Amino acid sequence: MRLCLVISALERGGAERVLSVLANAWTEKGHDVTLITFDNSESPAYPLHPGVVLKSLGVPNKPAGNSVRAITRNLQRIFRLRRSIRESAPEIVLSFLDFSNIITLLATRRMAVPVIVSERANPAFDDLKSLWRTLRRRLYPRAAALVCQTNTIVSQIQKEIKVDAYAIPNPIQLAPSPDGDPTNPVHRSRTVVAMGRLVPQKGFDLLLDAFSRIADKHPDWSITILGKGPLKEQLHLQAQSLGLGNRVTLPGPTPDPFSILRAAGLFVFSSRFEGFGNALAEAMACGAPVVSFDCPAGPSDIIRNGIDGILVPPEDVAALSAAMDRLMSDPHERARMGRRAPEVMKRFSLESVLALWNDLFTRVRRASDQRVRAQNSSQGSV
Repeated sequence: MRLCLVISALERGGAERVLSVLANAWTEKGHDVTLITFDNSESPAYPLHPGVVLKSLGVPNKPAGNSVRAITRNLQRIFRLRRSIRESAPEIVLSFLDFSNIITLLATRRMAVPVIVSERANPAFDDLKSLWRTLRRRLYPRAAALVCQTNTIVSQIQKEIKVDAYAIPNPIQLAPSPDGDPTNPVHRSRTVVAMGRLVPQKGFDLLLDAFSRIADKHPDWSITILGKGPLKEQLHLQAQSLGLGNRVTLPGPTPDPFSILRAAGLFVFSSRFEGFGNALAEAMACGAPVVSFDCPAGPSDIIRNGIDGILVPPEDVAALSAAMDRLMSDPHERARMGRRAPEVMKRFSLESVLALWNDLFTRVRRASDQRVRAQNSSQGSV
């Protein structure tokens, strides 16, 4: 099967990682995969199979500066993407993320190729401008299918947009533990680890507030927050104002977060909202005991509360602090949850996720073939 995948860029992020993993897996299974990005200013953040054909439209993703330049760039994206899709002659086009989805649906207008669009965040909390919200509402019904990561978001979108939508979770895939056992607690530190872009969505300010309430009770514990973003300085200042001193580090992104996750004494997921929660699932795959806000949406699909982690009410700092205190005070409870946490890899294995995608591809291709036959029959009867 010939697949054309579209995303604005392949920088570091959850959607970019998932699309890279899927592109590699489909290529290994013998499919012809072309991956198109809008911008090529940075090298792909995640490795790609040599068989993946990577193309860039050469249109910058950085802010345009004015409306005329923004319109010009979007027209360039549409026309160049349309040309690239024609050249790759795919049987299915798959786009990731709302902006890319809209551009892809505009670029493929009246083309005889089914387009699957995928929302990778929670649209109830996105920052799309009104024009793009309108375009999404009008264009998504033209898609052959919409894919979200959870049934919660599928139901949410279908209340607003009439589109065939399906829930397909992210695959959890990471390199084996050096000692072959992700639950081995020998190298676990007394460090609370968190990971994600340093933006308000991720709630790291709430995490610092929660930790400050119990920091004096646990003087040998510290926090490491992995990631980059505009709030780095603000979070550093907050840590200082809370009297946490050198107990909070923000080292930036790392190409290999898994070694840090495998050593974490506790992982905390403090997001205000999510689409799924890659970082949470990856921490569990590494055997870390976890605490998470039960935010919309994702954590409740990943954590089995009380079995392999703890869920607390969304943005409830007092509850988050209490759950952290509970686990930081009880190494046996941390070990128990850490032993069960890697079971997340069975529930969200790459093979099981690929099977869901394959079922969708089969359904979409069958519907497309039926439409073509119906059109040919109609034309022949005229």
